[in-house]
Amino acid sequence: MSWVLLSILSAMFLGVYDLTKKAGVRENAVPPVLFLSVLAGATVWTPFLIWSLCSPETFPSDRFLVRNLTWLEHGLLFAKSALVASAWIFNYFAVKHLPVSIASPIRATSPLWTILIAVSVLGERPSLPQWGGIAVILAAFYAFSFVGRLEGIHFHKDRWVGFMVVATLLGSLSALYDKYLLQTRGLEAASVQCWFSIYLVFVLAPFCLAWRLGRFGNRRFEWRWSIPLIGVTLLVADFFYFIAVGKVDALISVISVLRRCAVLITFFGGIALYREKNFWPKFRCILALLLGILLCNWK
Repeated sequence: MSWVLLSILSAMFLGVYDLTKKAGVRENAVPPVLFLSVLAGATVWTPFLIWSLCSPETFPSDRFLVRNLTWLEHGLLFAKSALVASAWIFNYFAVKHLPVSIASPIRATSPLWTILIAVSVLGERPSLPQWGGIAVILAAFYAFSFVGRLEGIHFHKDRWVGFMVVATLLGSLSALYDKYLLQTRGLEAASVQCWFSIYLVFVLAPFCLAWRLGRFGNRRFEWRWSIPLIGVTLLVADFFYFIAVGKVDALISVISVLRRCAVLITFFGGIALYREKNFWPKFRCILALLLGILLCNWK
């Protein structure tokens, strides 16, 4: 299977992931939804981990083999889980309170934040097209603020827009951290994804316990089958992504753009499933946003 098709499949499952996340947290308590979704992801990886530890020589595929790690490497993966858990807490609360056709495009601005972090922290210098992409994304984001006002959402003072921006910023930091783990440290994708999924359960357990003890206002929780699907669809999306990146002829810049096209699936799904409003203004903003993302990945 070509890396382009793999990237498209990854984008499709990312879009489904966003829609199942909205279905899980809609009029529902966020902490148990988040905890149970990551528990589902960890449950998928547990048999692979046990087999890898007990009988690695009989394991049928190196792609899913979880190799032994040092204590330092375990610490690095625990730190990744803490970083991602923080991003997801902000993300889930934002998705609960915002229309998914607005929340998802805000999340899709992550290339902007990744470039700005790379410039300020790593000393990188964007190319001229990338600077153009930054300008287009900012213009699209500004345009979205006017569309949001049509639905009573004021970007400059809405708490949940702020939550999504923080989640996006933390997600960009996580992407740079992934690059460090996979390239600089040389960790394998299966080991990273497996232990990261398991450590997420331990990181988020206190958050869920605090909800159980009444530390959050909303105590209402309703079990829905969309909740475990949140964790499973994300695992599948990442699985296709890692295979695509591993192809010899794969272009990471193209893969990044194709993955961001998940916002289209989320957008159309939000309109169809949740009857969200203002189709054409949002659609034009999303097209501008995708143009900016394309330019940001143009070296």
